[in-house]
Amino acid sequence: MIVAQITDMHVRPRGKIAYGRVDTNAMLGAAVAALEALPRRPDLVIASGDLTDCGLVEEYKVLRALLGPLSMPVYLVPGNHDRRPELFAEFAADGYFDNDDGFLHYTVDTHPLRLIGLDTVVPGHGHGEMCAARLAWLAARLEEQPDRPTLIFMHHPPFRTGLVDMDNINCRNGAAMADLLRRYDSVERVVCGHHHRPITTRWAGTLGSVAPSTAHQVTLDLIPDGSPATFTMEPPGFHLHLWSPEAGLVTHGVQIGAGQMLELCGLKGLQIGVALHLEKKTGI
Repeated sequence: MIVAQITDMHVRPRGKIAYGRVDTNAMLGAAVAALEALPRRPDLVIASGDLTDCGLVEEYKVLRALLGPLSMPVYLVPGNHDRRPELFAEFAADGYFDNDDGFLHYTVDTHPLRLIGLDTVVPGHGHGEMCAARLAWLAARLEEQPDRPTLIFMHHPPFRTGLVDMDNINCRNGAAMADLLRRYDSVERVVCGHHHRPITTRWAGTLGSVAPSTAHQVTLDLIPDGSPATFTMEPPGFHLHLWSPEAGLVTHGVQIGAGQMLELCGLKGLQIGVALHLEKKTGI
């Protein structure tokens, strides 16, 4: 089976662009078209947070419309730019969200590879957290099927990446999460968003990875002094996670119509040296 991962779409109300420069809606539309045009279409799509830019009701309606052409199921988790109530109101009818404890996390058990979607959001803050309650929920889900191959997806990476300013708003309590995951050889991978770059690391007895944004990317500076993160119009993309019992999980990176999208935004070859909006935005 194939799991496509899109992330950090930052959808805006119709007619508006993100940061005054990036047509994130058009770029998500291009990503959807690219997914549908693949020689072998994915069995499902996971979207690992920052689905919208401001968490507005209108943005979630636009998000639903933009995802509408996809011919396969789509599973969402929130990021720090999202708002749980607005997200749940628009997508609860899809039936997979488990909101009994106030968090939008859940399992998908209908495929050969089990999926666990985690809600790492701390409302009003850029960082995420796997608090005691969320860790207990995850432990219970892993114990339900301890030997079944499992993919965990979440917004905030629980591991450090060397992008210091972004790592400062990572998922907190990552060490406790790592201690939990080391007990389960069945966890094939922990996949994340938030950092707007393709990143892979060995972590917690498994692999951790970050997918690129379908829109703008975070500048790869790796400066240890924690200079403010900026974004750049490198090619947008997504990940394809190919699962088979023989090979396990193999991940492929896919670039999306890069030149066309950069020209659409009027940004071909241009790096934008402006600080990212790392905290959740509250208005238009």
